[in-house]
Amino acid sequence: MSDVEIRAANLSDIAAITRIYAEAVAHGTATFEIDPPDEAEMAHRQHKLTAAGYPYLVAERAGAVAGYAYAGPYHARPAYHWTVEDTIYVDPQCHRTGLGRLLMARLIADAEQRGFRQMIAVIGDSGNAASVALHAAVGFDRIGTLRAVGFKHGRWLDAVLMQRTLGVGDSSPPR
Repeated sequence: MSDVEIRAANLSDIAAITRIYAEAVAHGTATFEIDPPDEAEMAHRQHKLTAAGYPYLVAERAGAVAGYAYAGPYHARPAYHWTVEDTIYVDPQCHRTGLGRLLMARLIADAEQRGFRQMIAVIGDSGNAASVALHAAVGFDRIGTLRAVGFKHGRWLDAVLMQRTLGVGDSSPPR
């Protein structure tokens, strides 16, 4: 995919990010959010993550944002500091084009460069085979399923947990 540029997201990307996420919220089960947030909320979320040192990326294709990915805190307790949770959304027109894999590969590399040691994926809907396959393709192991923990679009949804070691993982203490 030579026509794709993966780069750090910035404020000018918020409209496209908001549009992509709104589609996923309104029609999908990957996120358990019910109402799509507006641009102001998405900008706030992006700023909070980047200000805290987490990677936040977009994939640009033909000059337009076609997907985004970021890592954020897995949990707030201090001992979890070295573990991040990934998030990735791709414009439906770009599904199954390899864009998600490019975004995930760069996100993993950026998280490793920042010293994070584990990455967790919490995938909404155990029927989300594409996301499970994407995560497996970039080195995640399936570690469990939380049964019927969400209710959206008139049905109960599972959450699939996957995990990937970053860098040296748990072979040494963090710095």
